[in-house]
Amino acid sequence: MDPLQAVHLGPRKKRPRQTGASGASTPHDIRFRDLVLFILEKKMGTTRRAFLMELARRKGFRVENELSDSVTHIVAENNSGSDVLEWLQLQNIKASSEFELLDISWLIECMGAGKPVEMAGRHQLVVRRNPSLSPVPGSQTVPPPPMQKISQYACQRRTTLNNHNQLFTDAFDILAENYEFRENEVSCLPFMRAASVLKSLSFPIVSMKDIEGIPCLGDKVKCVIEGIIEDGESSEVKAVLNDERYKSFKLFTSVFGVGLKTAEKWFRMGFRTLSKIKSDKSLRFTHMQKAGFLYYEDLVSCVNRAEAEAVSMLVKEAVVAFLPDALVTMTGGFRRGKMTGHDVDFLITSPEATEEEEQQLLHKVTNFWRQQGLLLYCDIIESTFEKFKLPSRKVDALDHFQKCFLILKLHRGLVRSEESGQQEGKDWKAIRVDLVMCPYERRAFALLGWTGSRQFERDLRRYATHERKMMLDNHALYDKTKRVFLEAESEEEIFAHLGLDYIEPWERNA
Repeated sequence: MDPLQAVHLGPRKKRPRQTGASGASTPHDIRFRDLVLFILEKKMGTTRRAFLMELARRKGFRVENELSDSVTHIVAENNSGSDVLEWLQLQNIKASSEFELLDISWLIECMGAGKPVEMAGRHQLVVRRNPSLSPVPGSQTVPPPPMQKISQYACQRRTTLNNHNQLFTDAFDILAENYEFRENEVSCLPFMRAASVLKSLSFPIVSMKDIEGIPCLGDKVKCVIEGIIEDGESSEVKAVLNDERYKSFKLFTSVFGVGLKTAEKWFRMGFRTLSKIKSDKSLRFTHMQKAGFLYYEDLVSCVNRAEAEAVSMLVKEAVVAFLPDALVTMTGGFRRGKMTGHDVDFLITSPEATEEEEQQLLHKVTNFWRQQGLLLYCDIIESTFEKFKLPSRKVDALDHFQKCFLILKLHRGLVRSEESGQQEGKDWKAIRVDLVMCPYERRAFALLGWTGSRQFERDLRRYATHERKMMLDNHALYDKTKRVFLEAESEEEIFAHLGLDYIEPWERNA
């Protein structure tokens, strides 16, 4: 038997419906059929109860709207075991049935684990001795352990793709994007940092009490969280999603080669659809934008893992044909374990290549693809890297390595058919690919920078500056106190220089 003792009551009677608890719900797959939960509305409220019920159902738990014969666990918030027993007796439930009476903390831990966790003493609701209630043996509730301190820096948090707070982080991402479209970095950053912090949590936020002590959550952020907890959605986010300017910028910037300045220009000219923009004879498009419109349907669809691996084979075969000792590493979201992305990034380096061979490699590779009919678009940016230049002070600074922005034709035959995302009737798909060529001695810094995530890299550089008096970018690490460049052969060595525990790539999804 579980550590929590069962509650024994008298013979079962039909349970009356709890006021405000019933209603249709979206069907979810039930993964844990041995547990049947009932969440008590008392001291919780209808809206919050509905929110918790839906959250539990999404995780695969069976949750009853009403207290039925099948219920095995009763979960309550801000109630003692005696309070729950008193409520049960008011419902004329006196029988010798067995329930587990549990505090909401048990359910929260289950949500964080994605499965039922063992019931411990701290989850047990205390039943005080009361002559009017059925005597039930119970142990004193043990307070939950204090929350481990959460760092303000993403580089001191482990953030996997298992996001327990997507409802909140999706809202923050939309609000941050809206401010980014308006070039309001001051208002954008708080929501980006808040989303980053919540993605790292091992438990879902279900009440305002859960966010106590969590950094990077200012008043505006807390207001959004409270609105979602109470209403299931954010009024601010709803307003943004219905805003004409936001919708237009979202659409315009989905075109490869269109940035904020162009989007602003088109919006001010009165455009609201891409078809109107493409058909307007007075507009002039860049080579990149023309490619963006031409291959739009392919480029706005996600690249899946199988397609990324197929592109990786193309890149590696072409690179080693011209530079046999070259090292080719897939970076970006796919290196962090993501299954989809909008493009595929590669870092290329060679321990033996001369400077001239490095400079010529991307040109040779792209010419090779052009001859094969695989190159749909190509833009090579030459290197401006200077070996002893200090790292940039800007946390979002671009690097100076030679790079190539491409659109490649990926044939269907190179991708497993069940995972191919090509349009019907087409035997190929246009894929966005970025290639970066860096000197071998800078590979660790370049790999760290190009792996991401964006917020992880921002915080890593911020940490280096504010906590270690160092400067870090994709090229180098400089110690301002000692006035020396710190060399590194691997990402692990960079973390060690900064006095940080190493964070694996799949734990950098901030």
